[in-house]
Amino acid sequence: MAAQGGSKNHWKGLYAGLAGNIVGVLPYVQKTAGAIGGAAASLIRVPTEVVKQRMQMSQFKTAPDAVRLIVAKEGIKGLYAAKRELKDAENAIIGAFAGAITGALTTPLDVMKTRLMIQGQANQYRGFIDCAQTVMREEGAGAFLKGIEPRVLWIGIGGSIFFGVLEKTKSILAERNIRR
Repeated sequence: MAAQGGSKNHWKGLYAGLAGNIVGVLPYVQKTAGAIGGAAASLIRVPTEVVKQRMQMSQFKTAPDAVRLIVAKEGIKGLYAAKRELKDAENAIIGAFAGAITGALTTPLDVMKTRLMIQGQANQYRGFIDCAQTVMREEGAGAFLKGIEPRVLWIGIGGSIFFGVLEKTKSILAERNIRR
């Protein structure tokens, strides 16, 4: 509180106890900030997902067309349309394919990383580009795919497990949150 002392205001003590008050409300601030942040993100993420899905299904050619036509036909609610939840097996299969494709596409990088790591003191390669050029010149393009089968298999299995567990966890947490 500000105290009047003659013509001067004395501000000492105005913020006394503020630190304790902040500590007391901090958990509520965090929860409120998290809720506001989540809601704000959903306001953008959900319509973006709806537009992306409908474009992937060839319903629209461009995102602006999709937004304009969805709103014209279904109203703003159309941008927040509920989507069908995938079954556990569908999530696992999608994860497996995503992992397998990722494993295949990144195999050439893994080959070069392995070569650079195991060269030891020999310093056979002067860096990433030299490694790629040397492998291509000495062994051909096929060398960049060495080990692709086990890599695709283990990353595909990992993707299946990871994506399946991730989606199942999200649905369990969402269900618990609804019941509260």
